[in-house]
Amino acid sequence: MMRSQNGAPDMDDSSDEWMRSVEEDDETEASIGSGPEVHLPWLSQHIQSSVSHGHKRTNFAETTSICLSFIQEAVLKHQWQQASEFLQCYFQTLEDVNSQKRHVAPENIWKLGSAILYHHPKSNVETFSAFAERMKNIGVQNYLKISLQHALYLLHKGMVEDAYRNLNQAESWRYGEMSASQEKLVKLIQAYRGLLDYYTWSKKRTELSKFDMDSFATNAAAQDMHSYFRQASVNLHEIIKIPGVWDPFVKSYVEMLEYYGDQDGARQVLTDYAYDNDFPSNPNAHIYLYKFLKKEKAPVDKLISVLKILHQIVPSHKIMLEFHTLLRKSKKEEHHKLGLEVLFAVLDISGCTENITAWRYLARYLKKIMMEKHLDWIQEGWSSRKDWWPTFHFSYYLAKKNWKENKILAVKKAFTSGILLGKGCKYFMYVSKQGCKIREKSVKTMKKFVMKHNILDSEEL
Repeated sequence: MMRSQNGAPDMDDSSDEWMRSVEEDDETEASIGSGPEVHLPWLSQHIQSSVSHGHKRTNFAETTSICLSFIQEAVLKHQWQQASEFLQCYFQTLEDVNSQKRHVAPENIWKLGSAILYHHPKSNVETFSAFAERMKNIGVQNYLKISLQHALYLLHKGMVEDAYRNLNQAESWRYGEMSASQEKLVKLIQAYRGLLDYYTWSKKRTELSKFDMDSFATNAAAQDMHSYFRQASVNLHEIIKIPGVWDPFVKSYVEMLEYYGDQDGARQVLTDYAYDNDFPSNPNAHIYLYKFLKKEKAPVDKLISVLKILHQIVPSHKIMLEFHTLLRKSKKEEHHKLGLEVLFAVLDISGCTENITAWRYLARYLKKIMMEKHLDWIQEGWSSRKDWWPTFHFSYYLAKKNWKENKILAVKKAFTSGILLGKGCKYFMYVSKQGCKIREKSVKTMKKFVMKHNILDSEEL
């Protein structure tokens, strides 16, 4: 690759390479142009019309800036052919006299070019790979980042061996003194290589399950499989010590530890991942720990302590209904009170408005609490919702809609609305009236209870 006098890669070499990489996809119908150069007279017209009046010639910075805006617009409109043509002109940023702009040019070209080639209808794996290899060597500070993204692209295409080979090459790459950011990238590359070792380990485990026990082939396969475990565990163990969100790496590592009977090691990994204060808040970390402890048949209090944190992070998570059941079965009154708040919080979310299990649990729990004379629990939970739940859940429109689509849901919601808003609630009245028409027994039972027990009448007393 030739370089210009200012030390930058020669723009003509790079842009011609870009052209050839796409053209070679289809020699009979070139995707970008039919020769080593593509002349775009309409580009200069666009640029001239975009430049402020009074300038006869557009300077270098304006040209590249306008060209970039055209590329971005074409990408946003999914005009991949036009974007690729503009990008060829944008290669001139590699020769920018501004050293800072010249420094970031390779990364910008890679980001734009990879996005365009990923979507371009004439592009393929060979084209993308050729472009990636070319860009790795233009501005070496991007070598590791491009190598990793190239490997992920190959994985997306199902080319696991090629991706693994790509990661191996990147891991062994060296160019001068490595910066802190490059060291992090190396660890990430090693981690993905560990993930691919896990993938191979998992495939071999499946194969091993088909072998006859105590055979020589079984022992050899088990040893081969264990070698991949050792390779994977080294890299996975390293990456999950660095604060971050490492869900697939943690799950893979824990699965292997469990397979080889290291329950204590697996538990420690999940505990550290969930509770280390240096790590970002991550709902999945608590879900993984909860499921592991549940499988181990851990004490209820331990399960509750894990789900308490998840409740604070994602109060609408589907596991919250399971959390409510644990709280309801607990012997501690504070857990019983929290059980009500958990149900309220689940139904605060728009995606849960028709969750019949949540409404069934809430109706049953409100009845239990009313009978146990814990009216203050209900009032405390209802005080922050009384101004918006009536419209959100208990409107006349929703009463008609719910009764038509799901009568069981309508009855559970009517029971709840009656307890919270009293017998004058429109939702309660509509469902009660419709239920009486068809002599629905559950509606009659609901109506009888609400007439005697609701927080409005209790407050008056």
